Amino acid sequence: MPHIILASHSPRRRQLLEQAGLHDFSVLVPEVDEAYDPSLPPAEIVAALSRRKAEAAARLAGPGALVIAADTMVFLDGLRLGKPNGEEEAFSMLSALSGRTHQVRTGVTVCMDGHTDTQVQTTGVTFRTLTPPEIRRYIRTGEPMDKAGAYGIQGRAALFVTGICGDYCNVVGLPLCLLGRMLAAAGQAGLFAGEAET
Repeated sequence: MPHIILASHSPRRRQLLEQAGLHDFSVLVPEVDEAYDPSLPPAEIVAALSRRKAEAAARLAGPGALVIAADTMVFLDGLRLGKPNGEEEAFSMLSALSGRTHQVRTGVTVCMDGHTDTQVQTTGVTFRTLTPPEIRRYIRTGEPMDKAGAYGIQGRAALFVTGICGDYCNVVGLPLCLLGRMLAAAGQAGLFAGEAET
């Protein structure tokens, strides 16, 4: 089995890998420039950032490592909603999402032995109409403050979601179905079962 590295400090991504049966991996988060051209299509932005993280981690890890990296962003009408800088920005974001459908896009990159594969998963998420008081109550929990779009679908914000179109795990931060297909294409279909292809 190759040395598996998750190039992310996200506890949610670690939990998703473990949920899928992959426990023997290391976390390595390299310093990378996360600046991007906002005029690029959303899918290109998350793809480029995930690839940048994976390639930087692969350089640090050296030969024989299998690196998994991801970058997740929330977009409403093509505009990115990142992590809020304070409660008022969180309120503004959640108010904008209220009663609307937005897109969660994740770029996923797998690097191994000089081969790099990057793909993008998109999921549509629809919120019911939210009242200002319930938005304020949610913000007071602190849950929105470290999450893109100011919400966590796996937490209290599940109460806001009337439906999703696509991969739920993608909204949490790592599309496992897509990742599984990418690993299989790299000859590592058995990783989630604790064994590697030979």
